[in-house]
Amino acid sequence: MFLSHVFDQTIKKLKAQTANILTLGNLTLGGFAIISTIRGELHLSLLLIFIAALLDRFDGMTARKLNIESELGEQLDSMSDIISFGVAPALLLYQGILYEFGAPGTFFTVFYIACGAFRLARFNISHNHSYFTGLPITAAGCLATFSFLALPYLPPQFFLFLIIVLSFLMVSTFRLRKI
Repeated sequence: MFLSHVFDQTIKKLKAQTANILTLGNLTLGGFAIISTIRGELHLSLLLIFIAALLDRFDGMTARKLNIESELGEQLDSMSDIISFGVAPALLLYQGILYEFGAPGTFFTVFYIACGAFRLARFNISHNHSYFTGLPITAAGCLATFSFLALPYLPPQFFLFLIIVLSFLMVSTFRLRKI
């Protein structure tokens, strides 16, 4: 009887944290993607970022489905997104090609991360979450990451242009309806 009560309480607590566990999985994969990039394992980094995107997709759905949405979860999601879709893709492209541009490559890598952080902060303080203002960092990060596959086929200038465009799209004011 006692064990049954303890088991029920544990299950209840785990259910309440399911979305946060998925979010922390997203953050963990983003962290490992950064470490993989530093080690020169760029294709592994690419894979980890895409798996992080899957977890990011499911954490919000899980929170809504289980009715466990929280302010903490929302903030944790943004913190995870800046790692997995801001820092990790930026470093991947930097190590893959942008380092060749010297100071401008470094500047625009950091600029992309800063624009992503600004976009997330703006989203967190907005009162209308039925639409996105600017390109979501998850989409920008996935596009940047996906572009890595085109390194052998496109000129280096394309990637510098891409990271600049993605940066400005994240901080732009166009509205995109949530789906």
